[in-house]
Amino acid sequence: MGVIVQPDKKVTDSFAVKCYEVDSAKRLKPSAFMDMAQEMAYQAASAMKFGYYELIESNLAWVLSRMRFRFLDAPVWEDEVTIRTWHRGAFGPFFVRDFEVIGKNGHRMIEATSSWVVIDVTSRRMARPEDVLPSEDTACHDFAIEVPAGKVMMPRGVEQTFVTTHKVAYSDIDLVGHTNNARYVAWAMDCMDYGPEGVRVDEVEIVFHHEAIPGDEIALYRADSEGATFVEGRRDGTPIFCVKFGNISK
Repeated sequence: MGVIVQPDKKVTDSFAVKCYEVDSAKRLKPSAFMDMAQEMAYQAASAMKFGYYELIESNLAWVLSRMRFRFLDAPVWEDEVTIRTWHRGAFGPFFVRDFEVIGKNGHRMIEATSSWVVIDVTSRRMARPEDVLPSEDTACHDFAIEVPAGKVMMPRGVEQTFVTTHKVAYSDIDLVGHTNNARYVAWAMDCMDYGPEGVRVDEVEIVFHHEAIPGDEIALYRADSEGATFVEGRRDGTPIFCVKFGNISK
């Protein structure tokens, strides 16, 4: 169908879930949803005149800082769905963007909220909202998840298990030259236990502390606490990201 800007400033696109986006149970993978959301964020920002090409002229780029999403009814292979996104405005140093995935029958399948910053590509310093947003109001104040994504931390007093080390390589890198945000969730999912039907994770929260670049070796640690699984990636002992998986089943 293609990207459509609605009168309420929400941007939509429709598509069918692809075979390479699902697991062995034909459910959409969490990392595949993050890929979809990232592309929609770029497309929506461009439609509102603060996208990749507008920012890169000033040596600026969007960087995802935090995200939280819930699978209410996980899409499966060949499902026809619509993804809808909108910019909620600036909240402190963050720009908040929400998403929802709607099924063919009109019910919400996924809901998500994300917090972004804009950085100078060379200095890696954050830009001010007035340096990024156009003068006209581009925000829609609806929400998919009311409270913006918060901090995620490894629980204290819980045993942490070293799982593996991942060396950042070609397939991890995005158009800004650092690790694509969906790859961190893919690494974390690889730390999960799973059976013939994979593993079902219905809630995901992630926070990014530092960027990972080609050649970095990221040590992945896992901890289980109160029904949730946490995976933290560390470079030379410094946390790079932390993911919390909730509502887990096989």
